[in-house]
Amino acid sequence: MALAYDYKDVHVLPPLHCRDEPVAALFRMGVTMAFAKDEEIYGQDEDADLIYRVLEGAVRTTRVMADGRRQIGDFYLAGDIFGLETGPSHRFAAEAVRDSVILVIKATVLRTSGEDMQRLGWEATRRELERAQEHVLLLGRKTACERVASFLKGLSDKSGGARVVDLPMGRQDMADYLGLTIETVSRMLSQLQSERIVSFCATRQFQVVNSESLARLADQSQ
Repeated sequence: MALAYDYKDVHVLPPLHCRDEPVAALFRMGVTMAFAKDEEIYGQDEDADLIYRVLEGAVRTTRVMADGRRQIGDFYLAGDIFGLETGPSHRFAAEAVRDSVILVIKATVLRTSGEDMQRLGWEATRRELERAQEHVLLLGRKTACERVASFLKGLSDKSGGARVVDLPMGRQDMADYLGLTIETVSRMLSQLQSERIVSFCATRQFQVVNSESLARLADQSQ
């Protein structure tokens, strides 16, 4: 069961004198909660009356089809806002990919807390739309190798150029997001590694060896 934490207990939270006032305001308005690996944060079709921000860990959004198949909508890492909906309920469920700390805010509070906070909400909504558009392109126009390359490049870009990039999700999660089988994902990862485009230093960590080749594969069909 999720546990609420005081902000002082979580080292990733900014202090109240944080120079980014809209972000600092988020922490004053919300409560932090800890979720264990694979624990549900909110359910599919539940009321969308809360908004969430990843402080630590990683989150996936999932939807189960009528035939039992699972589709992953997206992954959210530290700093990402999720749970924004155009309607009154969540179309996807959200689960912790690994042990995570999440900031939880009432949607009504965010929408009525001044111009800066409304701008922050609109920016998060814009990014969510871009994510959805990129995912459609990924599934509809790219080969299996290009999909996996795009996924790894996205994680690398988000890491800010870190030498070693974390891969918090497993192969099955990647497969369900990319619309591939787990066997195909594993084969494409092996291919990228054999071609010295990426190198896996651990099961859940990789390095970009040839950034130009990775970018070229990722940018195909764009």
